[in-house]
Amino acid sequence: MSNTAGQSLQEMLAQERRGRLAAERLLDQKSRELVQANRKLADHARLLSDEILEQRETVKTVLTESEDLKGRNTRAQADLERANRMAVTAERRLWDALETIEDGFAVFNTENRLVIANRSYLELFEGIDGIVPGITYDALLDLILHEGIFDIGLQSPGDWRARMLQRWRDETIDPLTVKLWNDRHIKLVDRRGQDGDMVSLALNITDTMRYEQQLREARDKAESANRAKSAFLANMSHEIRTPMNGVVGMAELLCDGDLEEEQRLYAETIKSSGEALLVIINDVLDYSKIEAEKLTLHPEAFDLERAIHEIIVLLSPSVQEKGIVLLVDYDIFLPTRFVADPGRLRQVLTNLIGNAVKFTAQGHVLVRVTGFADEEGSNKYQLHVSVEDTGIGIPEEKIDHVFGEFNQVEDERNRKFEGTGLGLAITKQLLELMGGEIWVESEEGKGSCFGFQVEFEAAEGAPLNPLKAPSRLRSALVIDDQQINRMILQKQLDAMGLEVTTCRSAAEALARHPETFDLILTDHQMPETSGLELAEALRSDGITAPILLLTSNPAVLRSPAARSMLDGVLQKPLLRRDLYQKLIDIGGDVPAPPTENIAKVVPARSRKMKVLAAEDNRTNQLVFSKMVKTLDLDLRFANNGREAVAAFEEFAPDLIFMDVSMPEMDGKEATRAIRTLEAERGGHVPICALTAHAMDGDGDEIMSSGMDHYLTKPLRKAAIHDMIAQHRPDMVPAQEPVE
Repeated sequence: MSNTAGQSLQEMLAQERRGRLAAERLLDQKSRELVQANRKLADHARLLSDEILEQRETVKTVLTESEDLKGRNTRAQADLERANRMAVTAERRLWDALETIEDGFAVFNTENRLVIANRSYLELFEGIDGIVPGITYDALLDLILHEGIFDIGLQSPGDWRARMLQRWRDETIDPLTVKLWNDRHIKLVDRRGQDGDMVSLALNITDTMRYEQQLREARDKAESANRAKSAFLANMSHEIRTPMNGVVGMAELLCDGDLEEEQRLYAETIKSSGEALLVIINDVLDYSKIEAEKLTLHPEAFDLERAIHEIIVLLSPSVQEKGIVLLVDYDIFLPTRFVADPGRLRQVLTNLIGNAVKFTAQGHVLVRVTGFADEEGSNKYQLHVSVEDTGIGIPEEKIDHVFGEFNQVEDERNRKFEGTGLGLAITKQLLELMGGEIWVESEEGKGSCFGFQVEFEAAEGAPLNPLKAPSRLRSALVIDDQQINRMILQKQLDAMGLEVTTCRSAAEALARHPETFDLILTDHQMPETSGLELAEALRSDGITAPILLLTSNPAVLRSPAARSMLDGVLQKPLLRRDLYQKLIDIGGDVPAPPTENIAKVVPARSRKMKVLAAEDNRTNQLVFSKMVKTLDLDLRFANNGREAVAAFEEFAPDLIFMDVSMPEMDGKEATRAIRTLEAERGGHVPICALTAHAMDGDGDEIMSSGMDHYLTKPLRKAAIHDMIAQHRPDMVPAQEPVE
């Protein structure tokens, strides 16, 4: 029993333990489920709390935006009201402005009906009742014609109306000036806008038209005064030049005679003073012509290099007195012949070179010409011409004034130099007429450089092959104390194919073994030993190479001793063609032209040349006769045009010198009469005008009368002789030039 009871108790205890364990497991499971449920509940609570917060923020934002929209609406309403007030104010101000202006303003809509018009526009029509906003443009034109508002001139009303309507329809409407019945002038300016409206302005230009009329009247008076001034200058030129012809001509004849030293001084002073007066007259006349825009250019082919040398030769006497050197450096690769007005270009060059000589007491004056073609193969050249001197220079603060009218750089150094002060002003304006420009660089006390640039058309092609010296002349020795002169000579000879050695003195040349050179060129006037003395020393040493002397005084060859030592004399500054020709003469490479085909002209029986001079002034007759006294002429004078025509028929002259201004019949009338006689009988006698007039256009008028040439007074002896030589008949023997 006891064992059974014990087993039952153990089983009961085991069941109890199992039940407790099961209960504990169930309790643990339920606890976990409760924890899980609490966690889910907490998460849900948090989510619900976040949603509540988000909803609160959304509501707050909506409330804020609602308040902001209410503020914006309020501000927009205020801005709109303010804009409306401003628009009304602007419109009122614009309309007030349109009503205030004196010019008319109107707008027509796309149907060409008047929309708005200011008071000034409506006043043009004298208050006609029908011209109000709403009227069409066509009806407006009808009222204008009916009331006679506009002066339509010689046009018919229908034509005028049609023209005005066509103008209104044009794509581009040109301004139109109309005249009202009360002599007011209105300028109509119409423009169609992008929306089709037409804006019309009626500008009152009555005062402007009146002012333009006054300007036209003033211009006519000014032109009349200018013509009177020109006539006055021409007459004064004639009146001054006629007696000056006697003064300068007689002085020139006196200088050619045998005079004592003091008498020659007096005669040369009279001549130079008369020529100075003529320079002043010419400057004033030129400036007057430029000022009146009456000066014209007459282009023709000329040799620029030779023109420069001719000016240098003319200035040589004053240069020799000072002891300065004139040099020319002409680019060897440039052509020398160009098309321009040679007279005016010579005037420019004479002014610049003459000024340089005038203001240079020692040293040199160098004329340099360089340039280039505008493009390869072009016949137009950009030329740069500069005139450099070692004179007194120009202060920096006065450089800008040198090209002004009547301006001279005044200081204690140059007050001794006289002049009109117009030379550089005329030079500048002449270059501007040629399409060029001028400039100046200067350093006080050291010298100046005046330069100008112009474009000219070449009258010849560029020298493709520079001039070549004869083949037997391979080396040259150049002796000159002037470095610039040595440089120019070396450049010219190098281009001709010679190997050049330069020396600055005779002593240096003698030390350079002169016997090894094929050619020797030496300057004449050098310190210590002159060129002639060097030539004598070279010949004494047995040197037989050709010796050329460069000098400003070619008369040195008159000395038999000089002729025996020298092979030639070249005038300074040196013209490169003269140098080349002298080298050809010395080298002997060029064969003489064949003579068998050259026709020998056998002159007819010789006689004197017949010259008729028509001149009413006895002094001028005397001057002319003295100027040609060394020529073997049959000379006859006529005192007026009628006598000249009679002498032409009876005397049959070979050449006529015809004064232009003469009593009874002037030179132009006489020339026309002679040409009429020639037209009937045949033949043509050359007639050269002698005139004291110098205004632009006089030459054209003189030539149009039938004359062949004209010379201005005072007459120059050389010019008279050249004219006679130019027209010498074949049966008249050539005459030696006058020294």
